[in-house]
Amino acid sequence: MTSVWRTSGWILLGSALILALSLGTRHGFGLFLPPMSAQFGWGREVFAFAIALQNLIWGLAQPFTGALADRFGAAKVVFVGGILYAVGLALMSMADSPATLSLSAGLLIGIGLSGTTFSIILGVVGRALPPEKRSMGMGLASAAGSFGQFAMLPGTLGLIGWLGWSMALVALGLLVAFILPLVAMLKDRPVPVAVGEQTLREALHEACTHSGFWLLSFGFFVCGFQVVFIGVHLPAYLVDQHLPATVGTTVLALIGLFNVFGTYIAGWLGGRMSKPRLLTGLYLLRAVVIVGFLWAPLTQTTAYLFGISMGLLWLSTVPLTNGTVATLFGVRNLSMLGGIVFLFHQLGAFLGGWLGGVVYDHTGSYDMIWHVSIALSLMAAALNWPVRERPVARLQVQPVAL
Repeated sequence: MTSVWRTSGWILLGSALILALSLGTRHGFGLFLPPMSAQFGWGREVFAFAIALQNLIWGLAQPFTGALADRFGAAKVVFVGGILYAVGLALMSMADSPATLSLSAGLLIGIGLSGTTFSIILGVVGRALPPEKRSMGMGLASAAGSFGQFAMLPGTLGLIGWLGWSMALVALGLLVAFILPLVAMLKDRPVPVAVGEQTLREALHEACTHSGFWLLSFGFFVCGFQVVFIGVHLPAYLVDQHLPATVGTTVLALIGLFNVFGTYIAGWLGGRMSKPRLLTGLYLLRAVVIVGFLWAPLTQTTAYLFGISMGLLWLSTVPLTNGTVATLFGVRNLSMLGGIVFLFHQLGAFLGGWLGGVVYDHTGSYDMIWHVSIALSLMAAALNWPVRERPVARLQVQPVAL
């Protein structure tokens, strides 16, 4: 192990554990749709809207929590985010109406996620590692988040079966609270502001006038649409197709497991190849996988193959997208700029989660959304292709650390 990895090892470990807890808990929210909807007589649109709202709030809050982390360090932001996340889960356990569900699962958990997930944590990793190690470090941290999705999903299902959905949410809230002591491992310090260094307004202007920034953002919109639609609605879709409920849980677990390998491989490749071109390839492969899933006869085997294939592509976009932002604009405002790109991801997530429920309630089928997902994959592939992985002029003429 090199001195770089030894120095940053504790930061990477803390970042990985926080992502595993935060994303692992979130990955199982779709398992609460059937029991909550059945108990309160809700259509799928009610739960789908709350999760969609969660993703929207998460995205809207992300640039602001990112800016706070860039200026004051990530530890304070992650600590407050962990508190809001745990409180949101506790209140979700008592939700008995669409309004209380949206307040807890939507608003509070959405803000909590903005302080405990990718844009904040990968900003910590980006500042802790030199440019040549950055993509790999982001891949490792993202892979840990993926492992959390795999490991916690069967645990969440077991808690629901053992304790019921309400107490299962309380137990998850206690688990999320372990994020608070892990904050001490981050040791993140904001990059010192040098004399004459660009202001926040200048950083925003620089990014917003760069075509690559917007192409990455609109491409990331597609990622959000697909992962939330699949994460929330796939278990119900498989039950509708007369497969056992455990198949949906297993497929989501397989997505989480193989995403561990997918994000690590993406981070490794991102340090050796063009990250935008890799993104183009990933989105094209997603289209192929979804077409194959819809075309092939649906069995437990084909469902599991879909989970494995989609898992390899699931969050592989994250280290590549954040790594490209870091290459283009440096790490001084990485959490904020990554947060803006992530906002587009969450706008897509809002539409993917919500429209899945709306379309199902009106047509009795998810077919339309599956077809939209294929078309969006092709669009994202085209958007990422022209992005050039070249630092902005400011970084080329100044000897400032990336």
